[in-house]
Amino acid sequence: MNDVAKYVLRNAMLDLLLRIEQGSGYSHLLIDHEIKKKQLSEKDIGLLTEVVYGTIQRKLTLDYYLSNFIKTNKKQKPWVQMLLRMSIYQMVFLDKVPAHAVIHEAVEIAKQRGHKGVASFVNGVLRNVQRQGVPETSSIKDPIKRLSIETSHPEWMIMQWINDYGLKTTEDMCRENMEHKQVSVRIQPLKISRKAAIKQLNDEGFVVEPSLISKQGLIIKKGNIVQSHLFQEGYLTIQDQSSMLVGEMLDARPGMSVLDACSAPGGKTTHLAEKMENKGVVKAHDLHKKKINLVNEKSSQLSLSIIDASQADARDLNTVYEQESFDRILIDAPCSGLGVLKGKPDIKFTKQVDDIYQLAQIQIDILESVSPLLKKGGLLIYSTCTVNRKENESVIQSFLKHHPNYEVDRAFFDTLPDSLKNSLGETENGLQLFPQTFQTDGFFLTRLRKTF
Repeated sequence: MNDVAKYVLRNAMLDLLLRIEQGSGYSHLLIDHEIKKKQLSEKDIGLLTEVVYGTIQRKLTLDYYLSNFIKTNKKQKPWVQMLLRMSIYQMVFLDKVPAHAVIHEAVEIAKQRGHKGVASFVNGVLRNVQRQGVPETSSIKDPIKRLSIETSHPEWMIMQWINDYGLKTTEDMCRENMEHKQVSVRIQPLKISRKAAIKQLNDEGFVVEPSLISKQGLIIKKGNIVQSHLFQEGYLTIQDQSSMLVGEMLDARPGMSVLDACSAPGGKTTHLAEKMENKGVVKAHDLHKKKINLVNEKSSQLSLSIIDASQADARDLNTVYEQESFDRILIDAPCSGLGVLKGKPDIKFTKQVDDIYQLAQIQIDILESVSPLLKKGGLLIYSTCTVNRKENESVIQSFLKHHPNYEVDRAFFDTLPDSLKNSLGETENGLQLFPQTFQTDGFFLTRLRKTF
């Protein structure tokens, strides 16, 4: 790569990091957009993704390192601070680029964006880091603060998890969130069997293994699955294994009428349609009209025709449908997303405690609106991609307290795959999957039955 290309790539990284920090969009969406806009090579895509995600993921750790080399009263422009963060991330956590090259490129960017004094400052800080090394975290006496710095999770988040699950589970979760996210896919069983998909992917050079969580699931151990013919031709859907468990446990069957109240971007919706063998109807809704387009696109890619998707607020669905209209209902509720920090690390720094209380109320409101739409004897799954009891256990407890015609379906636990029964975190009212259990997203789900 020539010098001009290097600076274009590094500037793109810096711009992305600043936009994410300023709350201009979710990291994964901004990165995808940048990759498509710049038409980057496979190698450049890998480096950009690694540096941007890594810098966000280790933000508190990097700031702790920087504090050892910058006077506390020294004010920096946001772009200078971010340039230092991304440079130190590469120097400490990556072997791909030599430290001297990282420093040289950072200084050139500082010259372009600032002036000679800024470039000199950046050079001095990074040279000192290179000579002295970064400070150890062992000197931090407070165990919660030390865990916060080492794993770059806000202290309030760690305290809440400790209160919910204890120190050991919290520490394991924080450390697992620093690992690379494992990619998994779901086969379209109306087009191909899992056995045939494994063979074809192996022939293409991929290393895959079957999921224990779903009979449709595959874990990608080696290879960029987006480049596979099966993915490009609509035989595979990228979906986390924990998310696949929702479709497995709802027990949606051919010919049924199913409601997916919060459906975008459509991974679970299309899974339900596949389980129903594309027979029956799936009514899919989302609050945002643009996101409904994603559901329709995914349905089309997978050749599924029973999904009827339209914009609607889940809290108002009781005005759209008659009571007892559906055999099965899925509420994959809007949540804090604290179970998906591996893939969306910026969430750690955009959520606050108050958000969780507000979301819990929205979740209860959705359950209140949607639950009358289920037929007697029907099943409802409530799920979230978070690990906060206030959005999970507490919401279900509150709902059951005020709805004696609903109960947790205990048969739900009996129908779990044998390989999972001893490993999943069974709670009083459902299942809590932690990121460290199967290297999946953190996830809560429960299945409720309407008794009368």
